[in-house]
Amino acid sequence: MMLDLVVSKNTIPAMTDDSINRVRALENLILEKPQTDIATTHSLHSGVYTRTIMIPAGVVLTGALIKIPTTLIVLGDTTVYIGDQARSLVGYNVLAASANRKQAFVAHTDTYITMIFKTDAKTVEEAEEQFTDEFARLSSRYPDALNNFIITGEQ
Repeated sequence: MMLDLVVSKNTIPAMTDDSINRVRALENLILEKPQTDIATTHSLHSGVYTRTIMIPAGVVLTGALIKIPTTLIVLGDTTVYIGDQARSLVGYNVLAASANRKQAFVAHTDTYITMIFKTDAKTVEEAEEQFTDEFARLSSRYPDALNNFIITGEQ
């Protein structure tokens, strides 16, 4: 039996340099405003890194430039900038997200975002450095960061 490949709307494609630069411009504007603390829950288990954040309602957040493909799970009501368009995500969404993307989110309700990828990392820092070259700018790296860790050591 052969399975057909199904192309789904539940994807986030790679972004063009122009689209990434638009998110960077928004990011620069956001950084001029007071920042909201965002807690991060990290899990390293069985060769999989999982990173979850909650964006409070009313917050605009830009993410790091992601350099690898990941699975992204979004729960809430948010508008996300994907490529050259804004897309509404409501409820529970599982998205196959390509490498070379930098998202911007506007949370209309408290919105949970979980990123998942296969890794050989042994530490959260190694995993962060696998998915982005902008790791030093991640909120989880700030001195007063709110981090929760689940590291089982199981492979």
